[in-house]
Amino acid sequence: MPVYAYKGMTSAGRTTRGFVDAESPRAARAKLRRDGVFPTELAEGAEETKAGAPAQSRLAAALPSLRRVSAMDLALATRQLATLVGASVPLVDALGALSQQVESARLKGVLGQVRDRVNEGAALADAMAQTGVFSDLFVSMVRAGETGGALEQVLDRLADYLESQVRLRNKVTSILIYPSVMFVFAMVVVAALVTFVLPQITELLTNLKQELPWYTKAIISGSAIVRTWWWLIALIAATFVVGVRAMLRTERGREGWDTWKLKLPVVGKVARILAISRFTRTLSTLLAGGIPIVRSLGIAKHVANNVVIGQAIDAASDSITGGSSLAKPLRASGQFPPLVTHMIEVGEQSGELEPMLAKVAENYDEQVETTMTRLTALLEPLLILLMVGIVVVIILATLVPLLQVTSSLK
Repeated sequence: MPVYAYKGMTSAGRTTRGFVDAESPRAARAKLRRDGVFPTELAEGAEETKAGAPAQSRLAAALPSLRRVSAMDLALATRQLATLVGASVPLVDALGALSQQVESARLKGVLGQVRDRVNEGAALADAMAQTGVFSDLFVSMVRAGETGGALEQVLDRLADYLESQVRLRNKVTSILIYPSVMFVFAMVVVAALVTFVLPQITELLTNLKQELPWYTKAIISGSAIVRTWWWLIALIAATFVVGVRAMLRTERGREGWDTWKLKLPVVGKVARILAISRFTRTLSTLLAGGIPIVRSLGIAKHVANNVVIGQAIDAASDSITGGSSLAKPLRASGQFPPLVTHMIEVGEQSGELEPMLAKVAENYDEQVETTMTRLTALLEPLLILLMVGIVVVIILATLVPLLQVTSSLK
């Protein structure tokens, strides 16, 4: 069924936008009017459905379909849906109220689609799976909650999981902001020196007709190359980036990249900790939601986002199918620290695997934050020294010849 992006006015006079699925533009308009929305613009993709609407308006109506739903918006909507379901509000009414409550235009339209499909008799998990927005983890948890009659509890667990992921991501992002800004500022300063300052000083030194030191010649030559062939340098850099991205899309390339990344001195440790944290938290959430362990491992493998660790998880899944425990194959892979495998083993023996996995995730989340904080504290002075060093080298390379000329004049 086609999905239309719309802009319109509510019966209260407020502007609104979102999505609606219908057989035709006429049916979409009728459906919106039944919901109390009077459409002013309606578009399917880039095709115009409102006579006389300019191209810019059509684009504005269709743009929300290109936006991704943020994890924070999804976590908030999940928490609100759990509250409505817990208050015994019928599911269709709860989805309708939620679609009006959320601020994200993309999520508003997705929830509207889910509500319509549930109203037509589809299960909530199936309706969510058809949108392509909700992850396999989300859909599997909701399906388990519907089957077991514990949808409210499952939605609460999902909201907790999404909120924890958002908190971790925000912490890491906030830690990396300052060194990133410092690095960009250093590159801007160097670019300004090479582009504007050096050419003027180079012309002065050339007119003096003095023998220049080798490092001065090197810097002048480098500046000339950058100014003349900047387009070729940019093209080479863009080609390199595109090539790396294409390589990472292949199975062999991604495996080689993840293997190399895990072997790096400091970055490898952070990557491993982050992957294990995602894996253990996701597995704990899925098992607590009643998902079978083999299915849970298959979903958690993708959340870990590392091919090497994913291969170890696949081996563990095969071993479990053959009657083995989870801890033993993970330990044999060599990709999981002894602390993790020991805690998993204790959890299996005591029947408390889900809370034990959650404790591992919490511990590793703290380790990620601590490690990133230490790295940032080390990177800040290093970036400052790098920027100062580059500037000092450029200044000395141009100042020393000028001082030599001044001395010769005396």
